[in-house]
Amino acid sequence: MNILEKIVARKQEEIQAAKKIKSIDDLEQEPLFGRQTISLSSRLREATAPQIISEFKRKSPSKGLINGAVTPEIVTAAYIHGGAAALSVLTDSDFFGGSFQDFLSARTTNPGIPMLRKDFMVDPYQIYEAKAIGADLILLIAACLSPAHVKSMAAQAHALGLEVLLEVHNLEELQSSLCEEVDMVGVNNRNLKNFETSTETSVLLSKHIPDSFVKISESGLEHPDTILNLYAHGYKGFLIGETFMKRSDPGAAFNDLQNELTINSKLNPI
Repeated sequence: MNILEKIVARKQEEIQAAKKIKSIDDLEQEPLFGRQTISLSSRLREATAPQIISEFKRKSPSKGLINGAVTPEIVTAAYIHGGAAALSVLTDSDFFGGSFQDFLSARTTNPGIPMLRKDFMVDPYQIYEAKAIGADLILLIAACLSPAHVKSMAAQAHALGLEVLLEVHNLEELQSSLCEEVDMVGVNNRNLKNFETSTETSVLLSKHIPDSFVKISESGLEHPDTILNLYAHGYKGFLIGETFMKRSDPGAAFNDLQNELTINSKLNPI
């Protein structure tokens, strides 16, 4: 059993336990369930420069503890102050050290910003959870869902007013799982089998993603030249977490990269 299979197996256990505590009817009564969602895809389509989706992530299976000394409200507020287009907050506890409370803290601090619930979504129940904690979009990972499951989960998300980011790692996943119900395609540059990272994955897949979908690159995005190169290949959004979170002050790390992007954009206009 590889790490992804372990995560999904554990997630199924969590979902069954959660359903015994809160029904879908209960989730629909949560204060944030009726909140008007914000479209990230629209913001990215209108952008004339690379847009960063900044992530709050305490740890990961490949890196272990990344940063356990910061709080989501302070870090995400700094991200937004620096110009982040959206936020991604991990809600998986066992493998990434996240929680619903992390998400809610960030949501309360940043009410007008699109927020992604970053988790391993394998059951429609989780979509209702996402809506109940104030998410604007969800992540569907092609590697742990069948194409039919992607389509049905995406349709359910849209029914609740949420957008969908489909994450793929290779051409096979892209071609089998892409469907009209998806709003954005995220290319994860990290190989799930060996955890090696190469942004060339985004370059190679860029020409296979139709222009009707907003392109987002994920993982391995540390240098402004890399981001600008991918922007030239049609990527509008760049989901970055570890690059910021491994610093003692993630907000300052965000500002450093954002400033470098601005300077490099002026020196090398696209």
